[in-house]
Amino acid sequence: MSHPFKAVTLIGKYMDPRMREYVEALAVLLNQRGIKIHIEMVTAEKLGISDIPSVAMEGVGKVSDLVIVLGGDGTMLTAARALLDDHVPLVGINRGRFGFLTDISTDGMLQAVGKILDGEYTVEQRILLGADIVRNGRVLSKGRALNDIVVSKGGQARLIELEVTIDGQYVHRQRSDGLIVSTPTGTTAYALSAGGPLLHPTLEAIALVPICPHTLSNRPFAINSNSTVEITLMRADDARVHFDGQLHAELSMGDKVIINRLNNTIPLLHPLGHSHYELLREKLHWG
Repeated sequence: MSHPFKAVTLIGKYMDPRMREYVEALAVLLNQRGIKIHIEMVTAEKLGISDIPSVAMEGVGKVSDLVIVLGGDGTMLTAARALLDDHVPLVGINRGRFGFLTDISTDGMLQAVGKILDGEYTVEQRILLGADIVRNGRVLSKGRALNDIVVSKGGQARLIELEVTIDGQYVHRQRSDGLIVSTPTGTTAYALSAGGPLLHPTLEAIALVPICPHTLSNRPFAINSNSTVEITLMRADDARVHFDGQLHAELSMGDKVIINRLNNTIPLLHPLGHSHYELLREKLHWG
């Protein structure tokens, strides 16, 4: 049977002691189908694989029309951010703890990937956020996130004070440990731990979730994904901004974090029959 993918790159969580076994099993499957294979360079080096052509992460999108990521959600986030300008579809094989993004089990890996290679899959376009860090009217830096952008206190065990506007309209000031601005994808990550809402991954929305707010009436809420969220640091001894859990910048009083949805999306592929609700039931142990 003909398939839509001619070149596939494998990216693995190389700290996993069984990762080489899984990568080599996928390589056998791909070879049997006459598909051109690459392996991400660091993955190849760490696993000691030299018989598959390797490619640096920044070049993966140029040589692939499908990328298979073996690892946890963190591995998928790293790959997605690196490849978002290439719009290459991603498939996730779960070797982490939760696997909201890497949702295919290793037990059913070969069968599931085989069906995807046969064109039997569904596509979810996951939205991303971008932000400018602005000080005294000048953009200091920019960042991008698939899960969330978080403004939070740093090493000091003291609340920070933030002012929030949406589309130029004043919303509120809050004293808290910080604020999470989350995509639907990110609502199963840090935002969930902070009491935020679960959004279906295809929703055109983003969630604002306060972290330990001093005022209990300060609740999480969702807004249209095309909105502009501006967070101004009003008071803090120590504050930072993180993108997908990675420290991006230290903040000073008066700094602004201006957040918008990016035009790009990340295409995630799932086998036919995939259900987001079944995934939630399994991972969150619903009845």
